[in-house]
Amino acid sequence: MKSTAHDLSYASQSTAQKLDIYLPSTGNAPFPLVIFIHGGAFLYGDKANVEGHTFLLEMGYAVASINYRLSEEAKFPTLIHDAKAAVRWLRANASEYGLDPERFAAWGSSAGGYLVAMLGTTGGVAEFEDATLGNSNFSSRVQAVVDWFGPTDFLKMDEQLAEGGFEASFQTHSNMDSPESLLLGGPILENPELVKVANPATYVTSDCPPFLIEHGTADSIVPCQQSQLLYDTLLPVLGPEKVTLHYLAGVGHGGPEFISSENMELVLEFLAKHLK
Repeated sequence: MKSTAHDLSYASQSTAQKLDIYLPSTGNAPFPLVIFIHGGAFLYGDKANVEGHTFLLEMGYAVASINYRLSEEAKFPTLIHDAKAAVRWLRANASEYGLDPERFAAWGSSAGGYLVAMLGTTGGVAEFEDATLGNSNFSSRVQAVVDWFGPTDFLKMDEQLAEGGFEASFQTHSNMDSPESLLLGGPILENPELVKVANPATYVTSDCPPFLIEHGTADSIVPCQQSQLLYDTLLPVLGPEKVTLHYLAGVGHGGPEFISSENMELVLEFLAKHLK
């Protein structure tokens, strides 16, 4: 069995629909899988930018890193369709790559954090499944979610940044050319119903998997209150045993603090509890 496999096509409608697989060098298959989804404001980024995967491999997890159609190519909800198609493909091909189809986690940061949150909350929502992308007889559900500073309610982001004392940036979210407006295909202020459809908190049910949510309190791009909103929706439904919100004091939008040994231990504890 190969330890890595690159540029595997999980669907055939776009050249973006590819993923990489990394397998542990030791241990016995089938391995629990962590599916990493990159960030990049829905506009850029690549599956090669997979954070912490070496650490995961050393601890006996397989890792898959996926690309998906960005907003310049296709609008919401296409990126959700892609992420779910990738999960279905991985489950359909689990035996070939030594993966345990019953132990899939999703982990992402920023736009990737948003995507994994959507994977976690929309497991039974038909409108986010595109059967034409293949493997429709396989589940797109994941068994755990690690959401790093992903947005949730696009309409509240500017207000929350102002509350935190942050000045407007190139990503002022109400602008017609903001990442969120470009994703939805129009200014978010003119599309409040679509913003609600795009909010992972809209779909929270007791069927959702456990969540670990982490956010820097000094994030001037995605305000930390976005994670609080998701946590406040998940907590009464899943309970404190299945949802955790961890703030990194004074930390911005990403940074080395997230991949520090101390923080990675928190992530590994969560994965071990809910995946192994």
